[in-house]
Amino acid sequence: MLLLTLLFGALVGFSLGLTGGGGAIFAVPLLVYGLGVPAREAVGVSLLTVGSTSLVGFLQRARSGMVEFPTGLLFAGAGMVGAPVGAVLADRIPEALLLGLFAVLMLVIAARMWRKAGDSAARLPIIMDENAGPTCRRDPEGKLRLTSQCAMLLGIVGLSAGVLSGLFGVGGGFIIVPALIMFSGMGMQRAIGTSLLVITLVSASGAASHLLAGKDLTLATAGVFTAGSVAGLFAGSGLAQRLAGPTLQKVFAAAIVVVALFVIFRTVSH
Repeated sequence: MLLLTLLFGALVGFSLGLTGGGGAIFAVPLLVYGLGVPAREAVGVSLLTVGSTSLVGFLQRARSGMVEFPTGLLFAGAGMVGAPVGAVLADRIPEALLLGLFAVLMLVIAARMWRKAGDSAARLPIIMDENAGPTCRRDPEGKLRLTSQCAMLLGIVGLSAGVLSGLFGVGGGFIIVPALIMFSGMGMQRAIGTSLLVITLVSASGAASHLLAGKDLTLATAGVFTAGSVAGLFAGSGLAQRLAGPTLQKVFAAAIVVVALFVIFRTVSH
C-alpha cells in the first residue's frame, strides 16, 4: 500500500507539473477508487497534497520568470474567498448532483481548450482585438492592462475556481489555466507557472477550512501521497518545457475528458 500511495502521488505530481492543473483533478479519484480513502477525507488529503506540490512547482517556475504575480494574486485572492464557501456547500448538495455538474463542466472546458489549441491564434497572445468585448488585453510589451472590467472578470473566474476547490479538492487548476490563456492572453508556459501560485494559495485556504470543520485527515497517508507527488512534479515540469503550448493544451484537454468520463461512469453505476 505504501508503494501504491507513492505511485499514485507521483501520477498526480507528474500531471500537475505537466499541465499546471491536471494533477489536481486526478487526486481525489485515485485516493477514493485506488486507495480506498473515504470521499470526505480524500478532499482534505487532495488539498494538502496539491497545495504542497504546487508550492514546490511555483517556486521552481518563479526562479525562471514564468509566473505573472499581479494576475495570479488577483485569482488567488478571489479563490481563497470561494474555497470555504465550497467546503460548506460540499456538505449540503447531493454528491451525485455535484459530480455530474463537475463532469459536465470538465467536458465543456476540455472542448474549449482543444479548439483553442487547434487554432493558430492559440500560439499568440489571445483577445488582442479592441472589439473583443469587456475582457482583458495586453499592451505592445505584453503587460496585462488590468482594467476594472478585466479585474472583475478574472476575480469571478478565480472565485469559481475557489468554490470548486472547496467542493472537490481539485485546486481549481483545470479552470485557472484555460482562463489565464483565454481571458488574460497569457502563454501556456506562463499560465502553468501562474496557476501553480494560485493553486498553492487556494488549496491552503481549502485545507484550512477542511481542518477547521473537524473533518478527518490521515496525515500519514497525506505525507506519503505528497512525497510521491513532489517527486512526480519534477518529471512533469521537465517534460512540459519540451512541449509546445498547443500540444500541452491538447494533453490537458485529453486528461480532463478521461477524468470526466470516469466520474460519469462511477456516478451512473452507483
